[in-house]
Amino acid sequence: MQIPDRDGDGYLTDMSSWSEDIGRAMAAEDGLELDDVRWGHILKAREYFDTFGVVPPIRKFASYLGEDKKVLFEIWMTGPMKPITKYGGLPKPTGCV
Repeated sequence: MQIPDRDGDGYLTDMSSWSEDIGRAMAAEDGLELDDVRWGHILKAREYFDTFGVVPPIRKFASYLGEDKKVLFEIWMTGPMKPITKYGGLPKPTGCV
């Protein structure tokens, strides 16, 4: 699969080029497996963005999911909002991620 252009941090330069297949291909290229739980987080982040027009900070996103933010850090093994937004074709998060 041809992955659209990405910036130096791996984010799509054109959000409209995202699809589920593109998101999965980006993660695979980066060596990250997107299981059902991680993919669910990506889809919920897209839902949040579609509803509110912004990428949520981790606290707000954890609350939106009904999850403890510590669990999200354990699942993603890093600041969760960066990979969630990257593979979800969303803008880079700002602030506390």
